[in-house]
Amino acid sequence: MALSLDKIWYGEHPLQWVLRPLSWGYSALTSARRYLLERFLQVESPVPIIVVGNITVGGVGKTPLVIELAKRLKQKGLRVGIVSRGYGAKTKNFPYEVQVNDPPLKVGDEPLLLAQKTKCPVVIAPRRPEAVRYLIEKHQSQIIISDDGLQHYRMGRAIEIAVVDGTRGVGNGLCLPAGPLRESVRRLEEVDFIVVNEGEWKNAYSMVLKPGKIKKLSTDEEIDPHALNGKWEAIAAIGNPQRFYSTLLQLGIEFDSCSYPDHYQFKPEDLNYCKSLIIMTEKDAVKCRSFSSDMMHYLPVDAVLDDAFWDALWLHQQLKGYC
Repeated sequence: MALSLDKIWYGEHPLQWVLRPLSWGYSALTSARRYLLERFLQVESPVPIIVVGNITVGGVGKTPLVIELAKRLKQKGLRVGIVSRGYGAKTKNFPYEVQVNDPPLKVGDEPLLLAQKTKCPVVIAPRRPEAVRYLIEKHQSQIIISDDGLQHYRMGRAIEIAVVDGTRGVGNGLCLPAGPLRESVRRLEEVDFIVVNEGEWKNAYSMVLKPGKIKKLSTDEEIDPHALNGKWEAIAAIGNPQRFYSTLLQLGIEFDSCSYPDHYQFKPEDLNYCKSLIIMTEKDAVKCRSFSSDMMHYLPVDAVLDDAFWDALWLHQQLKGYC
């Protein structure tokens, strides 16, 4: 199904012409929804909220940027909080503060990774203003980052950062279901900052995901992949698995690939078939740690952005009094 959608959204598949009327209707509905929420239901925050989002369906590299942003803000001495919807979380007790040892099925893979990597309080709630209020009341957060939420217009925001996949762009430029867009591409003209993950984009700051050392999942021990014999099995349950596979190729790693749906919750039996060394993304690793073995490894990445982006962010009018 995902492959078929990619052909429609990022290729020349004729089905996109059949779906265009639905796309126009979707675009009209989202525009009306935004107007109503911003005009009558938006909840303003007493502290700045930085939204890191995107206008396309699928992964574009938001989570590594949120992690790097949180680290930079903490270095400035600020009490940073993070809110997330908690996609796929099974807990019903919202707002819920993620603990670093929570099961990923309970809180979602991305919120768990954010809590482990940033050491910031991470709160999940489908209604993000509830998570914002929780962070301010319980942790006295001075600044809050929203992981995703560009289209969550009930939540007020001081700064919007839109991340664009520089390799895939916006596909055919159409809204769902004919294309991959959640909103019209014109939405990018309204955000405060555009960050392009590899490639180029007009008026965007560049970002690359720099791979770290491959680590053994059971011990977090760094290993040299070239010192081990045999072909690897690369597994990925992320929005754009090809980006992960391309990184492995750049590192000179030979592998067979196996892709799963985004946010797929791995079970031990999913990997029992594999007799070779396994390598996965760090986001997938948090879902496999409870049943890890010496065969399983993961590749961490860090978001690296130009100094020009950080300079512009600190000078932004909404942050001048904080940073």
